[in-house]
Formats: sequence, C-alpha cells, structure tokens
Amino acid sequence: MNYMKEALKEAYEGINNHHGGPFGCVIVKDGKIIGRGHNRVLLKHDSTCHGEMEAIRDACEKTGSHDLSGCELYTTAEPCPMCLGAILWANISKVYYGCNVNDTDKIGFRDDKFYDFFNGDNSILTLEENERKECQKLFNEYNKDKEAQRY
Repeated sequence: MNYMKEALKEAYEGINNHHGGPFGCVIVKDGKIIGRGHNRVLLKHDSTCHGEMEAIRDACEKTGSHDLSGCELYTTAEPCPMCLGAILWANISKVYYGCNVNDTDKIGFRDDKFYDFFNGDNSILTLEENERKECQKLFNEYNKDKEAQRY
C-alpha cells in the first residue's frame, strides 16, 4: 500500500469539504494504517486540528494508548512545530513528508514565525514565570504518587 497516497486522500477530503488546509496524514504500525486525519481547523474552529494532530488522536483512540512507539507517520507537508511536539510526545519514530516548509510558506502558512520565536524573537510571544513555588507543590504531590502514569 502506498501510505503517502492515503495521506493525500485525507488531504483532498479536507479541502474538498472546506475543513482546512491541504494537510492529510496517516499513521502506520506493522504495515497497517492505525490512524487517519486531515486538517479540520476551519470545521472545528480549533487551531490545533492539524492533520498530524487529528491522526495522532485517531491512532491513540483506536489503540487505547498515548504511546505510538514503533509507528511511522506519513503527511502531505513537513510537520509544523506543534505537530513535531505531538509526534515526539507520541513516540513516533519515523516521519515521511511531501511538501517542505518553503512550500507551505508559498501558499500562505506561517511556520517561519514559530522558528523566529525559537530563535529568540520575543516580540511574538512573552513567556513569564509565575507562582513557581505553588506549582512546585503540585509537581511534588504528583511525584509522591508512584502509581501516576509517566510521560
């Protein structure tokens, strides 16, 4: 099976139904598609509903686990920083993408703003520590419970 063609089918479904941008994704484990998704930002009025995020949510729901170790992800475009974070949190070990960030920039998507921020541009977003001691109490309480699931 050509998994990128399946990701493309997802993307076409999304753009043909005006769900969002041209981003489709499938997640594969042991030669089987276990998760599918396409951009649903406009449909759900939710800026986190990128194709990769939707596919990860689908795969996690279907497997009953947040851990997608051993999976591969096929996506129509190079993942944005948010999606890369989710891919890493899900323990996905390999990503195949079609278009790169320069291609997505040409059609109006702004991944470059995120890279500017990561490179020190504080005009985009301000991060400020607040109530650290109270939050540390919370972390200590969590750490006491050895049965708590770790991420």
